[in-house]
Order: sequence, then structure tokens, then C-alpha cells
Amino acid sequence: MSIFSKKLGIDLGTTSTIVFLPGKGIVLNEPSVVAVSEQDNKILAVGLEAKGMIGKTPDNIIAYRPMKDGVIADYRVTEAMLRYFIDKALGKWNLFKPEVMISVPAGVTSTERRAVVEAAIKAGAKNAYVVKEPILAAIGAGIPIYEAVGHMVVDIGGGTTDVAVISLGGIVASTSVKCAGNKIDYAIADYIKKTFNLAVGDQTAENIKINIGSAVPLEEELSMLVKGRDFLSGLPRSTEIKTNEIVKAIGKELRDMIKAIKDVLQETPPELAADIIDQGIIMTGGSSQLRNLPELVFRRTGVKAILAENPLYCVAKGTGIALEHLDTYKRSIIVKR
Repeated sequence: MSIFSKKLGIDLGTTSTIVFLPGKGIVLNEPSVVAVSEQDNKILAVGLEAKGMIGKTPDNIIAYRPMKDGVIADYRVTEAMLRYFIDKALGKWNLFKPEVMISVPAGVTSTERRAVVEAAIKAGAKNAYVVKEPILAAIGAGIPIYEAVGHMVVDIGGGTTDVAVISLGGIVASTSVKCAGNKIDYAIADYIKKTFNLAVGDQTAENIKINIGSAVPLEEELSMLVKGRDFLSGLPRSTEIKTNEIVKAIGKELRDMIKAIKDVLQETPPELAADIIDQGIIMTGGSSQLRNLPELVFRRTGVKAILAENPLYCVAKGTGIALEHLDTYKRSIIVKR
């Protein structure tokens, strides 16, 4: 590989963006958040720095996520965010435009796909390739996608849950639902509001999910002290909350995710369904790390579910592997400008 052609893999997610540099590995993992000043619409901060501002900004600064449900909601801001991540990953003295591969949800339209490619080119990429997330997640999880064997990948991120059956390098059946980590956080915040009359922020809800959340009820519950603002008195207050309350609170969201998996299983040709029973369902993505989620999938579908190694980084790792072997993966790469 010549020193002149730099390659970058980007897992452009709703909640976080992960950048993979072939030969180096993961070089950057930051929230997909941009802070913009309201008066002159200037971009003030991106990534970690901007996430620290969420829910804590004065009126004239807005911290928001330009990616909604895995697709670009705000084009200009996404472009600025991509430029920041590309520059940061390559160092500011880099003069050569990199080749970039970016992940998109399986359900994207061609317009949404083109928006991603254009944003990347504008942000300083020489070429931009776009590949569907489940394929990248499978490559990153070490699944041999070109074999004539069916593999099922469930990629649960912040904005979307992507479910796909892959065989011979292509997607045989898939679905993408807008129910994933963020919706779980909202459900937790909503439950605490209704049950305890306590308002908690997104950050707190996410911490609750990570610290004590579970997909199935536990016999030995974990508990956590939750601090927020009392709805009635308007004053700060704290309360204790236990795991099984959270399980109940996120029941609907979990059902939606399981339904997506069942829907894809029902569309899968019988030969491939037989393979999936043997291989199991591979789970990737940050939100697949919710306690006992593979167990819930097994209970509801009867198929064993396995959490991939480093699930959060599977897609990013997949972009890196696909970039290093572009010729091998040419068939799965969708669009090149």
C-alpha cells in the first residue's frame, strides 16, 4: 500500500462515529454530536467535546445529532462532522485525500446513500464507498460471508436495529427498525418520570441501562441511586431503582427488536434457516451488550444467539478489512463516485 493513498473506514452511527485505520485499528471513537451556535450557525465543537454540552448548554448553543436513525438528517452539519473526524484521524498535516468507506443501514434509500457519499467527498475524501452495515458487521465479526452458508447478523446500535441473513456475500433477507439503544434510554427516562415523578436526562438514562439494565428479569437484582429533578416540587431528588423495574420499563422496545428478528427469520429460505440453527445468530453493535439480550433472543426464537467479540467495533473493523481487500469485497460495495 503506497504512502500516498490513505484509507479510512468510518462507522457513521446515530450515537457514535468510529474510525478505523487499516494497519492501526480503531483510531477514534467519538459521539456523533455537533454543537452549533444559534446566532451565526457556526460549528463550535464536535464529538466528545460537544457531547459534554448536551443538556447543559446556554440558550444560544445547540448540541445535536446530525444523524437520525442511522441516516443523515442535517447535511451541512454531517459534512462538518465528517471533516472533523477525517482530519483528526489522519492528523492535520495530511495532504493526501483518503479513500473512505462508510457504513449505512441496510434499509437506506439510494438518495440517502448518495447523501452519505457526497458528504464524504465534500469533507475531503478522494473516493467514498458505501457498504451496508450488516455486511460490515459480519465481516468484522469474522464471518466468512462468501460461503454458501446462511449467517444471521443482528446489529443493534443507537438509532437502528439491523437484522440480515447473509449468504454468498449478499443480503438474502433483511429489515431495519428504528428501535435500538436510544429508544431504550427514552423508555427508561419515561418510566422513571411516570413511576417516581422524577425527570432524568438522556445521559442518566443511558447510565441506568448500562449499570443495571437487563433483557430478562434477574433473581439477584442490581440497584442504583438515580438523581434527577422532582416534577412536583421542581427540586433535585434521588431515588433507588432496581433491575427488574428496568426490564419492565423497556419491554416494548425489546419486543420490537425481537419482532424484527422473527420477521427476517420468517422470510429466510428453509436451507438458510437450517444453517442459522447450526451457526446461531451473531449479535453486534453497542446496544447488543445489554445484559442477557442473547438469552432473550434465544428464549423468543429458539435459536442460540452469540455476542460477537467487541460488538461495538464490528462494523468499524469490517470497514477496515473490506478496505484492505477491496477486490474481494467489490461485489458487496454499493456505490462509488
